[in-house]
Order: sequence, then structure tokens, then C-alpha cells
Amino acid sequence: MPEIQIGLKGQEEMVVERKDLASVMGNIGAEVLSTHRVVLLMELAARNAIKESLPEGKMTVGTFIRIQHFAATPLGSKVRAEASLKEIDGRKLVFEVAAYDEFGKIAEGENEQLIVSIDNFLARIQKKTLG
Repeated sequence: MPEIQIGLKGQEEMVVERKDLASVMGNIGAEVLSTHRVVLLMELAARNAIKESLPEGKMTVGTFIRIQHFAATPLGSKVRAEASLKEIDGRKLVFEVAAYDEFGKIAEGENEQLIVSIDNFLARIQKKTLG
């Protein structure tokens, strides 16, 4: 298994469907890709960058994202998010992220993810659901 190191890159692609539109989330008339869907695409790209390098029993969770979403993308368009690992601070991983549609860059920013134990994470969730 390769080591988690600065410079690892990942990407995630999608085609904009009706469920991905800002109008579906309540922004009536905005028949374009929603910002929250762009955020998810960027987080998935970041996870893809390091998924082959995560130790057994570990996963990442998103803890911070700061992006600028500056261009609209219509229904049916192809979108690609790219992530590059730029900083490692213990369990914290910081990625530069960007998203592109068929016409150019639509968003950019930074995503922070934390490496956690899957078992510990699930145990904390179970404790919350059981009261």
C-alpha cells in the first residue's frame, strides 16, 4: 500500500441530473448545478486521492471546506472535480480542490479531511442513536 504523501491526486466525475440542480433544493428557477453538489464532488475527489493509501480500518471524514463557486453549469453537463493533497498535519489532510465543466473552471477552494478509525466512528454514532 502506498504511503499518504503530499502531491497525491484524485478526481471524481458526474453528469448533472435533475436531482443535482439548485432549483430542487429550493432555489426556484436556478436550473443549474447546486453548490452543495459541487462540494460533495470535491470531497469525493479528495477521498479518491488517498483511498489506496489509507491503512486498514481507517477512513476520512470531511471537517472543513472553503470554496468559491463562480460559474453556473446546466443540466446534462459533464463535471469533473480534482483534488491534490497539499498538507498533512497528523491525522488532518488538506486538499486543494477545483471543479470544471465542459466550458472551464466552475469552482475552487480547499477541503480538510480527518483520518479516523472506522470502528471508533461507528461506535460514536451508535452511542448517539441508542440514547
